[in-house]
Amino acid sequence: MVLVRSIIRPDKVGVVLSELLSAGYPAVTKMDVYGRGKQKGVKVGDVFYDEIPKEMLLMVVNDEDKDDVVRIIMKYARTGENGNFGDGRIFISPVEEAYTVSTKKQGL
Repeated sequence: MVLVRSIIRPDKVGVVLSELLSAGYPAVTKMDVYGRGKQKGVKVGDVFYDEIPKEMLLMVVNDEDKDDVVRIIMKYARTGENGNFGDGRIFISPVEEAYTVSTKKQGL
């Protein structure tokens, strides 16, 4: 199992979640987050924004589903034909164990 942690633009969350659901990946945790990437924030006129709103999606999937989930997020979170700064990041981490609290069952 792996944890797929993606940080994407808020306006892309709806389509990304819809496409993940359509592909058979309904389980996701969504959080409002703020931060900046390599661009170190955005300057608009005299105002500098160094904490830009984003959404973080967390999903635990089986190893064999990782590439499909990443492909979907990459395709639908991207802006424009070539993408733009601030489109987001995807991080993959191993998950050693998972349990369902109500049933006490191990695994997904």
